[in-house]
Amino acid sequence: MSLKISVIGTGYLGATHAAAMAELGFEVLGLDVVAEKIDKLRRGEVPMYEPGLEELLRKHVAGLPGSSGRLRFTMDFAEAAAFGDVHFVCVNTPQRHGEYAADMSYVDSAVASLAPHLTRPTLVVGKSTVPVGSADRLAAYLAAHAPAGEAAELAWNPEFLREGFAVDDTLHPDRIVTGVRSARAEELLRQVYATPIADGTPFVVTDFPTAELVKTSANSFLATKISFINAMAEVCEAAGGDVAKLAEAIGHDDRIGRKFLRAGIGFGGGCLPKDIRAFMARAGELGADQALTFLREIDSINMRQRGQMVELARQALGGGSFLGKRVAVLGAAFKPDSDDVRDSPALNVAGQIHLQGGQVTVFDPKGMENARRVFPTLGYADSALEAVRGADVVLHLTEWREFRELDPRELGKVASAQVILDGRNALDPELWRAAGWTYRAMGRPTA
Repeated sequence: MSLKISVIGTGYLGATHAAAMAELGFEVLGLDVVAEKIDKLRRGEVPMYEPGLEELLRKHVAGLPGSSGRLRFTMDFAEAAAFGDVHFVCVNTPQRHGEYAADMSYVDSAVASLAPHLTRPTLVVGKSTVPVGSADRLAAYLAAHAPAGEAAELAWNPEFLREGFAVDDTLHPDRIVTGVRSARAEELLRQVYATPIADGTPFVVTDFPTAELVKTSANSFLATKISFINAMAEVCEAAGGDVAKLAEAIGHDDRIGRKFLRAGIGFGGGCLPKDIRAFMARAGELGADQALTFLREIDSINMRQRGQMVELARQALGGGSFLGKRVAVLGAAFKPDSDDVRDSPALNVAGQIHLQGGQVTVFDPKGMENARRVFPTLGYADSALEAVRGADVVLHLTEWREFRELDPRELGKVASAQVILDGRNALDPELWRAAGWTYRAMGRPTA
């Protein structure tokens, strides 16, 4: 019998997972409690920008011309429970308001809504990033509240999606981690992921706590690497060194590697910041807070980078007030190939300068609509050229390819002053200087 899959939650993670499962050949039913989101997905439209996702949806959503028909959507938990043999829980775990801890209300609500309808042996698979210990608690809840009792099993299968590469990361993951308690649960997940396993993707089987810790550990390590090179940028500023050359030199050591060693205004988005804070909070609850005190400094270094970019802009404008100064900001999304502006360093910097009296104009290839919702008082332009027009300083804060390919000479014709601050160390200094610009980047005073 071919497995049928339900996906609970159709946000960034869930919509991608549902479309990818259909691509792997499964019949899939996606569920969400937001009618507007379901209506969009039924039309083959995605509620966020993610390269390749809309095309994949249209390939499989039932009722669309030429689709496989393998992917449908519903708001009915009873329908999802009756349909699926495996139920993936893909809802959000944001930071709890006013605290470091994760807000588990969406995960708890999804499991509570599904459980009463589970009348036959089934597997519920958590993919959300949760505090360690959550899976044990949810497994007990399922056994107590599902009519199928202990035959309604739980497994934990953390996601490792990179925004901008989510489709490929789901179809061709670099590893699959599964926290299970039975041979049956492992076998079902091996069936689900049979295609990537056959293509050579490692399949790591572990217990619940380890599976939960893998995602938070990975994000903490990546955050540490980013904040480390940003700390080195601060030292380079003080010593007159070049952090880009420093990163290149240490990156040749294969124990360190080159990835995530580009100094700049730091990390943001909906995962890294809230995940390391939730990790610290949970370690404290477990009495292991001393083990993760270093993450507090990682978070602090990251947030400090934003203020340092504001100060770099102030220096570029003569060291005084931002009042009456026109500032162009290239970038609003927290990273390229995404429209996600959650905890975006670029928007944070733009907002700080605006609050200090600067006339800020922002352009981003995909994040404009979301940026306007978060910061409606900022100015917005329809192109990089229009954002730069009349600017006294230009800040490059999201490393879109489109920005790397800009013609500095064309921009120089419309700018009030040819001063660019590269907050991502991603532009070619020689190219910009040759076009008459004063180029400055964090940690590269001698570049």
